Amino acid sequence: MSYKRVKQAKVSDVIMAEIETMILEGSLKPGQRLPSERELAKEFDVSRPSLREAVQKLVAKGLLKSRQGGGTFVADDIGASFTDPLMELFASHPEAQYDLLEFRHALEGVIAYYAALRSTDADRQAILKSYENLEAHHESKDFREEVRADVDFHLRIAEATHNVVLLHTMRSLMGLLENNIMRNLEHIYPKPGHRTKIHGQHKVLMEAIFSGNPEAARNAAHEHLAYVEEALLAYGQEETRLERSLRRANINE
Repeated sequence: MSYKRVKQAKVSDVIMAEIETMILEGSLKPGQRLPSERELAKEFDVSRPSLREAVQKLVAKGLLKSRQGGGTFVADDIGASFTDPLMELFASHPEAQYDLLEFRHALEGVIAYYAALRSTDADRQAILKSYENLEAHHESKDFREEVRADVDFHLRIAEATHNVVLLHTMRSLMGLLENNIMRNLEHIYPKPGHRTKIHGQHKVLMEAIFSGNPEAARNAAHEHLAYVEEALLAYGQEETRLERSLRRANINE
């Protein structure tokens, strides 16, 4: 019987695979700067030439970007499947906002479910920190920062699923999600009670995840998005009535 000779992996390929895993699992985030070459070589216990070769391969793959004199970064466009032109189309077609809400129902319900099942102490600390940041912007009524904190809160929950496909799907939606949340809240926040109600729903979702109850977490995600959808529908009906009244007023002048 003849045996195939086992080919020993190059050190640079092993390093490359390790960094790819860190990007895939979310330990290294889009736009994040990598530690210095010296620090990474020490961490991986490899020579700097081997590390440099691995980085060059990842740059060629488009996963990393080197900036002259500025270090090496994870590519900030990883997973950017929703491009600006498409976002503009969504923004110019109001019905697409409801389609996105329906998609969020499916995606975020699953995310909440698995976050409740799999979140670690470290995950829960990250979610809590994100929630406290959201709470601070809610209290100060810093609308733009509150929207960013809202998106970050949902991303931390996605990380807690330990499902790389769910995480990167959510990440790829970041720009679109921020745009969607901002447009939604611009319409419904001015109405009394909505802002406080929505913020309270975030807390219910977080507590359901922390309790380890996947069904309660999924229901909390659905109830939150259903409330937003109902508030938007009510806003749309009100706008329609206002436009009708203005037309009548113009006719009667």
